[in-house]
Amino acid sequence: MFDETQKKILNATMNLIMEKGYTATTTKDIAKKAGINECTIFRKFDGKKSIIKAAMTLPDWNPCLQKNDFPYSGDLKSDLTSFSKTYLGKVTPRMVKISLGLRSPDLYELTKDGIKEIPETFKEILVDYFTEMSAQHKIQTTDTESLAISFLSLNFGFVFFKASFGNELTSLSEDEYIASSIEHFINGIG
Repeated sequence: MFDETQKKILNATMNLIMEKGYTATTTKDIAKKAGINECTIFRKFDGKKSIIKAAMTLPDWNPCLQKNDFPYSGDLKSDLTSFSKTYLGKVTPRMVKISLGLRSPDLYELTKDGIKEIPETFKEILVDYFTEMSAQHKIQTTDTESLAISFLSLNFGFVFFKASFGNELTSLSEDEYIASSIEHFINGIG
C-alpha cells in the first residue's frame, strides 16, 4: 500500500505530532526525522493533512477495533475482563497521545470522525453485549447505553491517565486495575 519512503514520512509525522503537536510540526521537521529531503514529502503526499489522513488508516496509528475482537461466553467477569484486556491492548497510551495531537483546531475537521470511530465502535459492541446480558437476566438494568459508556470510560480513563502521567498517578498495573475495576463494575450491575 505504502512504499518504504512513504512509511518513513507517515511514522515521522505522527511521532512528531505526539511530541510537538500538529501546528508546531513542519515539513522540514518531518523530512529530518524521516531522513529524507523535504521535497520528497511533496512528491509522495499533498502536504501534512494528506499524510495524517493516510497514517490514520494504518494499524500503527489506529487501533482498528472490530466486533470480532470481542468474543464473549456470557460470563460477565470473564467477558468484561477480556474486553478490557483487548481494549487496553489496542488503545494504548501511544494511541491516546496521537489522538490528542490530532485534535488541533486546524486539523480536527479532518480527523474527528476517525478519532470518534474508536469509542463509537467499542460503545456499540458493549451496548450489544449488555443488551444480550440483560435479555438473559444476568444484569439488572436495561439501560445498556449508560452501562456501555460507563465501562468505556472506566477503560479509557485508565489509558488516558497512563498516557498523561505514566505511573505517577497510580502504580497499579494494567492487570491489577482490570481485576479490581471489573469486580467493582460487576458488583454494581449484578
